[in-house]
Amino acid sequence: MQTPFDSVENAQQYVRLLLDAIIEAKQDIQSDLTAATNARSERRVEALRLVGFKLDKLEHHLQSSARLLNDLRTLRRLLLDERAEPVSLRSDHQL
Repeated sequence: MQTPFDSVENAQQYVRLLLDAIIEAKQDIQSDLTAATNARSERRVEALRLVGFKLDKLEHHLQSSARLLNDLRTLRRLLLDERAEPVSLRSDHQL
């Protein structure tokens, strides 16, 4: 049985799905905020703004996590020699 955290790649996919869900939720909140503003419901407007702020923070943290997972994947490949060595830019001739 696989979980989202069996590998770095699975964790990356899971974080991408969470980011997609956050983007969708932010769009929904924006629509609700527009409706609440038109209805002049100040308490609801403030609550929706707070939800938007918290979603922004969560999105930022997940983007940071995605970058960290990418770094870990790169380091794993380096340590386990999963990536081919880069071709040297130097010529074989020394001056």
